[in-house]
Amino acid sequence: MSLASEELSDRIRGLLGARPGITEQKMFGGRCFMLDGNMLVGPMKDGSLLVRVGKDGYEHALALPGARPMSMGARTMSGFVEVTGDVLEDDEVLLDWIELARSFVETLPAK
Repeated sequence: MSLASEELSDRIRGLLGARPGITEQKMFGGRCFMLDGNMLVGPMKDGSLLVRVGKDGYEHALALPGARPMSMGARTMSGFVEVTGDVLEDDEVLLDWIELARSFVETLPAK
């Protein structure tokens, strides 16, 4: 894992604290934070953040600063956005992204 993604992981871990149901899992070549077995957010190698927002929250999330469609190769991942840039330097903004993901993931059945 790159230094940028490791630093972002540490910040996410600190913001999440000891919430019930939160685990970490290797995924997408890095580490993802899971809630009850469902992916919540994941720092990417370049320091950006993969955020699971669901299909219904996708357009809203894309309208927020720093967000863009998440692509893996030629495929755009529906229901996920990638957040990049200086917006992630603010812990309040990072927490807002985590909470946006949490509000969607909590609607999913536990795995």
